[in-house]
Amino acid sequence: MPKKSDPVKVDLNSLVFQRQWVALDKTEASRVLATLKKLLQLTWDQVYLDQGLKWEKITSVRPPLGIDAVYSLRITQARRATVLRDGDYLRFLTIEPNHDATYGTK
Repeated sequence: MPKKSDPVKVDLNSLVFQRQWVALDKTEASRVLATLKKLLQLTWDQVYLDQGLKWEKITSVRPPLGIDAVYSLRITQARRATVLRDGDYLRFLTIEPNHDATYGTK
């Protein structure tokens, strides 16, 4: 069973995430990369507590079967990413164009 003190492993295999990332302008894409590098240096405890990442549970989106919840985190100052935790892996799903889009329609 993974612990909060385990190092984060990052999964970027979502086709949606990849397409959204490569569609960003160079500056914004570089900011995403900087956040990913940061995440690879953190433990799960640090991810949960990091004020810059602002890890939040998304209650307006139903998680996939077998997954407890979908979360969002700040991937750049202007954008949030939707993610899920699967064991030691932080699996990226999307990069949203604005904050409200992360949480579905309101």
